[in-house]
Amino acid sequence: MYSYKLKSNELVKKASKKFYIESYGCQMNFADSEVVASIISKEGYDSTENLSDADLILLNTCSIREKAEITVRKRLESFNKLKRNNKNLKVGVLGCMAERLKSKFLEEEKIVDLVVGPDAYKDIPNLLYEINEGRNAVNVILSKDETYGDISPIRLASNGVTAFVSITRGCDNMCTFCVVPFTRGRERSRDPKSILNEIKNLEKSNFKEVTLLGQNVDSYLWYGGGLKKNFKNASDLQKKTSISFAKLLALVAKTFPKIRIRFSTSNPQDMSLEVIKTMATYSNICNYIHLPVQSGSDNILKAMNRQHTRSEYISLIKQIRNLIPDCGISHDMISGFPNETEKDHRETLSLMNEVKYDFGYMFKYSERPGTLAAKKFQDNIPEKIKKNRLQEIIDLQQEHSKLRTEQYIGKVVEVLIEKESKKSNLYWAGRNQQNTVVVFPKNSHKLGDFVKVKIKECTSATLIGESIN
Repeated sequence: MYSYKLKSNELVKKASKKFYIESYGCQMNFADSEVVASIISKEGYDSTENLSDADLILLNTCSIREKAEITVRKRLESFNKLKRNNKNLKVGVLGCMAERLKSKFLEEEKIVDLVVGPDAYKDIPNLLYEINEGRNAVNVILSKDETYGDISPIRLASNGVTAFVSITRGCDNMCTFCVVPFTRGRERSRDPKSILNEIKNLEKSNFKEVTLLGQNVDSYLWYGGGLKKNFKNASDLQKKTSISFAKLLALVAKTFPKIRIRFSTSNPQDMSLEVIKTMATYSNICNYIHLPVQSGSDNILKAMNRQHTRSEYISLIKQIRNLIPDCGISHDMISGFPNETEKDHRETLSLMNEVKYDFGYMFKYSERPGTLAAKKFQDNIPEKIKKNRLQEIIDLQQEHSKLRTEQYIGKVVEVLIEKESKKSNLYWAGRNQQNTVVVFPKNSHKLGDFVKVKIKECTSATLIGESIN
């Protein structure tokens, strides 16, 4: 297909191929998809939200749990009919699942033409040439310095209000259950100038909130020298002028005082008091921290290779609450890790009772090939026990979430309008600083407005109120 436009009295032929992309898993994958969209658009492709219009279908995948991979494989199966009807249709798999399985993906999923790991997206133009010539194409080489800091993302299906900005890639922590270090490589930080430039462009486009992203944002360290492990060999000047996450957070907050700032994800072992103090200093940094703990048992934390104890984690929570009393805190929790006893599980529940999180992300343990846990431990907790323990965690969290939302009744919160409410087009929906969803009548307010809302009622997940301005 071709389209034509008049330019300098000449007809210029322009390819109008279309690509469709779906993202699974963490926020980083969604941010990466925007980088991929930018790269592909320069190859003459336009994005489409209609599968049947696509010449290229891409799935940006997650490997963190087996269920996520099963979902992707089922989705690939659904493309068989599309491919039978369109012999020129190409299908690609991106991201962590591509990195984990590599060329094996082409053997297991005959429908797949293209396999690209998280650090190889700049090679997509070459890989597209290969598949359009009728050859399968794979690039899953991990990089020690790629951050995509020089690429301006295309905001896919954007609400025009909130955006992700990646600041680090990879992870060095080697938790025994986690596949991320093997699929995303070593930890490296992005040049702060490129971060500020990206946010500046978002500000010009009238975005109102950015989320700074990384597998572990608290490990951010820029000294102009690549991998964090090489910092010990940096010059005295590099060390003196280096930028930590706390400094980056302050820099962004000062430079863009009208933009609301969030960040994710933090690691308890790396979060510093300076970060908490920075949050308390700047009103445009949201009072919300996602602080995964995974278990309340020291025995399980040690087996997971988490570099913090239960008491250290609780101490960090107390520091946060001392400096930011109204800070929202969420968690990740895993039930049924190998050798987890009923006592270990009860310690997880007791930790939750002590912290009383605003909300959380809760999962039963899923053995991932290649991880140390898969090599070292037998997945020996029966599925029924895993599910029962998970349900107890979920039930307790719902109690705590309701307790937290009820505390807002009668109070006024500031909400950034992000979209229409799912339940009624007469209501707006947004989040307060603590990341809790708030819905209220539209009245004369517009998408992207900051609105003061008085909370009248709540569920365990949502605040309901009326605007007062």
